[in-house]
Amino acid sequence: MQLRTAFGMVVLNVWRGKNPADGTWGIPIRQRWALCAHQQLSPALEDKLAYFASVTGSYQGAAQLAGKVGMAVEDSTIHALVQRLGARAESQTQARLKTQPREKTPTRAPTKLGVLMVDGFMVRHRGAGWGQKKTRQSRVEWHEQKVGVFYCQEQKAAEHLAQKVVVSCQGEPMALGTRLHWEAVRAGLGRAQESLAVCDGATWIWNVVNDRWSGAHQLLDFYHASQHLWALGEALHPKEETIRRVWVEKQLHELRHGKEKRVLRRIAALPVRRGAVGEAIRREQNYFASQAQRMNYQSVAARGWPIGSGAVESACRQKQCRLKRPGQFWTASGLRHLNALIEARDNGYWDQLWLAS
Repeated sequence: MQLRTAFGMVVLNVWRGKNPADGTWGIPIRQRWALCAHQQLSPALEDKLAYFASVTGSYQGAAQLAGKVGMAVEDSTIHALVQRLGARAESQTQARLKTQPREKTPTRAPTKLGVLMVDGFMVRHRGAGWGQKKTRQSRVEWHEQKVGVFYCQEQKAAEHLAQKVVVSCQGEPMALGTRLHWEAVRAGLGRAQESLAVCDGATWIWNVVNDRWSGAHQLLDFYHASQHLWALGEALHPKEETIRRVWVEKQLHELRHGKEKRVLRRIAALPVRRGAVGEAIRREQNYFASQAQRMNYQSVAARGWPIGSGAVESACRQKQCRLKRPGQFWTASGLRHLNALIEARDNGYWDQLWLAS
């Protein structure tokens, strides 16, 4: 039996025989090492190559890194490896989600606050018309990659977050909620004295929060609130930049320092206008009305709690650096398998990928 290893090709003399239990022929050592049929990469080499694929920007980059450290391999081999191991990682994830999560550090004192954040970003996929010279179907489609983050507030020291759980997936929002809740309980949410969800204003996000963590305090990310205030200021004062800045900064100051009800009343009382300007004003009025119960920034900040969703914005950015690079167009399975492999690495399941079933 030949195996490619980190030290080159190794030839092994092995036993091959018939299993008396079920009558099948096989090689016991391949089964002991959990090698797939026709697998020629050693588990240790697979470990290294898969890890390279999860931390570099492309399969080509992973192959170049492998070659630099003396493990010359084709990028197509790494791609095939990621698909196989990623499918295994996703299968293990789905199996875990059917079980009761166990907290990793049950002897630790309960956290005073568990923080939940949810967001998403768009990724290019290969459409039904991909590769066709003439087609009426879309060659490229955009699909949202949903991302969730959980951390215990005491893990945040100054501006540095020492540890956080990150999960992501394609598809239905509630699927993300299931994944995030399972990992959050494992990380300490189940014994948290209080919980806080800090997110932007997307409806699907708050539907997930209400479905999974209905008892959590809810807060609209302050940065997103400020973005909408600037958009409203642009609609009210499209040509008077100085007046616009003074108006918006006044609203931001009051919103941040406990006078959110006054700001909301002021926005709701804006006079009706016609045309595109009036439509923009009404849109922002509806936005602030729908988020009115999630803007108590001063009282939240006074408790030392976060008022921004920087942790999930950072997680989205990190994933975009791998999944949204120039020239990348994904298949659903290709992205799902690579993402599952990355999460196995980040959330402590990496070694399970090589355990014999």
